[in-house]
Amino acid sequence: MQSLVDFLNGIIWSPVLIYLCLGAGLFYSITTRFVQLRHFREMWRLLLSGKSSAQGISSFQALAVSLSGRVGTGNIAGVAAAIGFGGPGAVFWMWVVAFLGAATAYSESALAQIYKEEDEDGQFRGGPAYYIEKAMGQKWYAWVFAIATIFACGVLLPGVQSNSIGNAVEAAFGPGQMIETTIGTISLAKIVTGTFVSIILAFIIFGGVKRIANFTQVVVPFMALAYIIIAFIIILLNINMVPSIFMMIVGDAFTPMAGVGAAIGWGVKRGVYSNEAGQGTGPHAAAAADVQHPAQQGLVQSFSIYIDTLLVCSATAFMILITGAYNVHGGAEGAFLVQNLAADIGANGPVFTQMAIESAMPGIGKPFIAFALFFFAFTTILAYYYIAETNIAYIRRTVKFPGMMFVLKIILTVAVFYGTVKTANLAWAMGDVGVGLMAWLNIVGILIIFFLSKPALKALKDYEEQQKAGVTEFTFDPVKLGIKNADYWEKKFHGKTVSSDQVDGDAEPVKTTI
Repeated sequence: MQSLVDFLNGIIWSPVLIYLCLGAGLFYSITTRFVQLRHFREMWRLLLSGKSSAQGISSFQALAVSLSGRVGTGNIAGVAAAIGFGGPGAVFWMWVVAFLGAATAYSESALAQIYKEEDEDGQFRGGPAYYIEKAMGQKWYAWVFAIATIFACGVLLPGVQSNSIGNAVEAAFGPGQMIETTIGTISLAKIVTGTFVSIILAFIIFGGVKRIANFTQVVVPFMALAYIIIAFIIILLNINMVPSIFMMIVGDAFTPMAGVGAAIGWGVKRGVYSNEAGQGTGPHAAAAADVQHPAQQGLVQSFSIYIDTLLVCSATAFMILITGAYNVHGGAEGAFLVQNLAADIGANGPVFTQMAIESAMPGIGKPFIAFALFFFAFTTILAYYYIAETNIAYIRRTVKFPGMMFVLKIILTVAVFYGTVKTANLAWAMGDVGVGLMAWLNIVGILIIFFLSKPALKALKDYEEQQKAGVTEFTFDPVKLGIKNADYWEKKFHGKTVSSDQVDGDAEPVKTTI
């Protein structure tokens, strides 16, 4: 199984995808005139404004749901893996992909808002499958994305998160009794952990998106702040080392100890895995927000990339590098370019981070990371469920199978339990397959959409024009902007849906009698 998954990863995560992620971020940064810098203040304003409604959630709740997907195992175990296999320079490339990815995040999230719908339950739904169908006009491609995403987020990715929870609990409190099962010998600690996580997960996901949003808007800010505070304390205790660590990261990015391909490859892979820019997961939560203008949620989601990588991932990286709690694997089997820890301590897990905190704060590191990973990973699993649910809702528009949502809840809960007890290498490898498939499909999709009609860029320019005019209540008229098939916004602005043949590129607005 491991060899098959590794083979698939070799194809999916070829250098082509790595440079496609970087290239797409650079492309959107240039075409939006670096929206991630120009509108930084507006991101803060929007973050604290807006309210939820019967159809949607607030901007902050949407940010919390998307952050629950972005801030997860990748921030603790993923950063450790990037350093362990790519060297300290991989952290620099994580920063690069975050900065450039913030522009990609704006584009995909604005698209999700432009093409969102109200489903049969009156809830806002949207995401790549919706905007691929409506903006590209390729329903088959949208279906491929939807099916791949249901498989990735409903089966593959939850196992990565729950696996790290199980490993962290076992490292913190010991394995306990070993029990023989049909899938091998499993520690009692992992069985208990998997059972507990599965029960809590089922309680929340059976409550729907509102319960998920209400849970994440409280937990996500708390867990991220607590984690950053601990990291900040460790950094302050070793403040004299910060300049040299920073220089090590930057220096190794261009003269990498693990090779250029390893540093860039692992930095970009774990950067995309962590902040999810371009992957197509963030737009699902963005579409659920009730906002005045699509560009607003695009800006809020762009800001979430900064929180994920520049704050949380950087906190992990500096803790590991300051305390020296890491090894760097060489090209040869079992060889190390840097070995500060025992050879049997793997990089694909939270152990580097646990040991970093433990060395600075004895007695705190292992239980704290177990606690933090539980919340980080658990909220990410909730986000994965919501994403899979949204894509089932997309398929259900055309094909209605009874009990589809119920089956998803059961499968995901089982996948979480199973993921808690399987090996870390297989869990991460399967997660990489899921992330890579979604990234390929989504990035290619949003680039094609840009060249076809530039809807996200048109929305940004329209929003900026209204800003300059000093409006207090923003409006969005897709007909005026020449954007077709934005049914929700057409109905909201014109009182009805305008047929696509009335929309002509950048033509003057269609005169519609209400």
